[in-house]
Amino acid sequence: MDKEKLILEIMKEAEADGEPVTREEAEEMAEMEIKNNLNRHYEKSDSPRKSKTAKERKIDPVKKKILACIRVLLEGLGAKITNVKTETEIDFIFSNENYSLKLTKHRKKT
Repeated sequence: MDKEKLILEIMKEAEADGEPVTREEAEEMAEMEIKNNLNRHYEKSDSPRKSKTAKERKIDPVKKKILACIRVLLEGLGAKITNVKTETEIDFIFSNENYSLKLTKHRKKT
């Protein structure tokens, strides 16, 4: 923030609070506020952070079976399968157009 704007803001706030300050006082307060913002203090924890361990991805056999059946159907219709992403997504070309199909399993509502 510009020092001059900060000085005017401090003077305006002080006057609104019923305790007007002189320009010199406002300048001093502004300088202290600017210095305070520059001198940030950071500390390091004594204990190290827990490292994130890679979770093993669970494969859903039902989704895998459904997508395999869809793949057979698409190939039977003459589609060319271009990419299969695990048991979740399948990309294919049908009638010279690119398509992707994503299978989502919804959780039970509680």
